[in-house]
Amino acid sequence: MTTFGVNAFGVGRGPQRFATMTELAREAEDIGCTAVWTSELYSRSATVPMAALAAGTSTIRIGSNIAYGVGRSPLMWAAEARDLDELSGGRIILGIGNGTPKMMEAWHGVPGEAPAARMAELLTVLKALWRLHEGPVHHDGRFYHVHVSPTSDVPEPIRPEIPIWIAGVNKLMLRTAGELADGLVGHPMYTAEYVRGPVADEIATGAALSGRDPADVTIMGIRMCAINDDVELARRQAAYAIGQYAASRVYDRLFALHGWSAEQQRIREAARDRDSAALISAVTDDMIDTIAIACRPAEFPAALAAIPEGFDHLDLIAPPWGLSDHETRAINAEILAGLRSHLAHTVSV
Repeated sequence: MTTFGVNAFGVGRGPQRFATMTELAREAEDIGCTAVWTSELYSRSATVPMAALAAGTSTIRIGSNIAYGVGRSPLMWAAEARDLDELSGGRIILGIGNGTPKMMEAWHGVPGEAPAARMAELLTVLKALWRLHEGPVHHDGRFYHVHVSPTSDVPEPIRPEIPIWIAGVNKLMLRTAGELADGLVGHPMYTAEYVRGPVADEIATGAALSGRDPADVTIMGIRMCAINDDVELARRQAAYAIGQYAASRVYDRLFALHGWSAEQQRIREAARDRDSAALISAVTDDMIDTIAIACRPAEFPAALAAIPEGFDHLDLIAPPWGLSDHETRAINAEILAGLRSHLAHTVSV
């Protein structure tokens, strides 16, 4: 059965932003969500809000969706993860990704080459550093050189392992998830068909390399939800967000799988011309209904029940493009209200 989570979106400035994030997380915990997620970008950290959420909740799992693997050294990743897991009482999911090669180079100052190989090496070093209490860690690889010999006793982490989920869309990163990660953080463009097809195939290939069951890899999806009594406005909001992603060649395989390549080209042309109206028009009803949820509030619980199988966990988010903070907060309130109804019905049956 698919479990659900939400993004801890905060509004306001200063302590108020963290208070509103924690308030949302507590409501998600109360209604039966299994996880609350934080994100980071060029101006926000994922791990600082995770600490606030860990201190302000009791049972819900707290994950990063996503934090940049290249943005911290393996040593600092392991140190922050240890502290967060201790603060939360063992509720952390470390969700990491590299971003695009351009982001790796321009934002983080590292080469954009071989992102999957870099991620695989990071996971190897992180797992070794998690066991630093057992003795020194020495690693010399293609991307990381780590030599840590503790000069005093290192406390044992409160869990023998920490779940590490990695973000991926295409072949090599999906195989890396299958081989080394505990979960795959999907993308808002993921469809159930893409998960059951290319994603499942590549995870199985990766799992075979390490001799484990592909079912050991948790598949997480991210579903964009545009909820408004004005359903046409909701559909435009979903279309605009889909169009922002669709312009990238990263998703060519997904669009080809659904027979949307010609439409994707029209979206790409509109994005190049910065013609938002044309971009929204180029996103078809089939894309909206397959990739996102766009509906009135009263229709949202039924839309959740109709999501096809394929995801172990779904993070429900407002469209990440084109909305004000006020609009995002309003949609998050509708997401939580709809989840309350959906989860209560699921438990009752």
